Amino acid sequence: MIETPFPILPEILAFAGRAEAKAQAAFSAIDTLEQYNGMKVLKAFLDHGVSTAHLSGSTGYGYGDIGRETLDAVFASAFGAEDALVRHSFVSGTHALTVGGAVGAGFHALWRPAAPHALTGSPYDTLEEVIGIRDSGRNDGSLSDWGVRYRQIGLKSGKIDLAEAADAAKSAAVAYIQRSRGYSLRPSLSVEEIAEAVRVVKASNPGILVMVDNCYGEFTERAEPTEAGADLIAGSLIKNPGGGVARTGGYLAGRHDLIERCSYRLTTPGSGREVGCSLDELRAMYLGLFLAPTTVASALKTAVFAAALFEEMGFETYPTSAQARHDIIQAIALRTPEALIAFCGGIQSGSPIDSTAAPEPWDMPGYESQVIMAAGTFTLGASIELSADGPMREPYAVWLQGGLTYPTGKAGVLLAADRLWRKNHPQG
Repeated sequence: MIETPFPILPEILAFAGRAEAKAQAAFSAIDTLEQYNGMKVLKAFLDHGVSTAHLSGSTGYGYGDIGRETLDAVFASAFGAEDALVRHSFVSGTHALTVGGAVGAGFHALWRPAAPHALTGSPYDTLEEVIGIRDSGRNDGSLSDWGVRYRQIGLKSGKIDLAEAADAAKSAAVAYIQRSRGYSLRPSLSVEEIAEAVRVVKASNPGILVMVDNCYGEFTERAEPTEAGADLIAGSLIKNPGGGVARTGGYLAGRHDLIERCSYRLTTPGSGREVGCSLDELRAMYLGLFLAPTTVASALKTAVFAAALFEEMGFETYPTSAQARHDIIQAIALRTPEALIAFCGGIQSGSPIDSTAAPEPWDMPGYESQVIMAAGTFTLGASIELSADGPMREPYAVWLQGGLTYPTGKAGVLLAADRLWRKNHPQG
């Protein structure tokens, strides 16, 4: 029986005991992954001679900011890339993607008015208005407003349709791959699958650029998409690579020439990466990257445990507790809006911050449906910390992610399961 100071129902503790036993093989593999990636990140720090001087920031224009410049180099090494652009001024992963070139008005960094093709079906909700799929009518600089043609290719049995991707690549300037599942139940993509897609589209069109949304996937495998042929990847520092320490920011990593072009989009042509003060954010970004492999390992264990527990309780999980993982996200089909609200309430009740808050569905900016979100986090919206969210639409699935430590992640999952069970079994 699992021991806990929380008043968890005996039924849930029995489910949890069986779930944790079932998860041990996956936990062992995660421990091995953590060790490798932890040493990989340490080597990047050592190779670039990170010193105390690099932890101090700059103000104003930020000229000659050695901490900022070295952080770019450390990230590039850790991700197996030629170069990187790591900035606290990226407000989200969506912002980094927009600047970098995946889908949107700011994507002039990679493509001019030429056809981008998304190889992984519908993008994450926040990117739809960036592209212009949901035309706001505001003429706000979406990809559509700029006359950029966009095409998306549906997945085939949850995988990239390689034949269709090869054909589409002939007329495309950029191939966009979303590694994680977004608000869908399809599998996340492995680095191996991304490598195969890169090989196929570049064989069809050697000049095509491959952009990968790497959000939620960093350090979940030994390699990153940049080591599999992707030209550019993007992500958020309040997800995996920030280690739960970075307070804001995002990154781009990939080919040196593309990073340079992205820097001109982020700031101004001619100034690029040479400007932009780091203020007092450098220490948090360095420390966050250093801790990221261990933090990601905790999030992965939390996800595996959640899958195993809710399988014991009779729910469908994506992925299952036995399947390989390529991001930190665990989806659970809860079937009803009431169950989704109860689950998120349970997660919130186990949060170190704002545990007394009661999540409610709301019209969240950038999303098509109302969204409910549990996020009692030290950093607002940090999904490497334990959080859960989902759109209020069929199949009323919840997307769970994060957990700075496995014990606290497990506690949050137990409280969510307990609240859901009490709701469905009011007699206890």
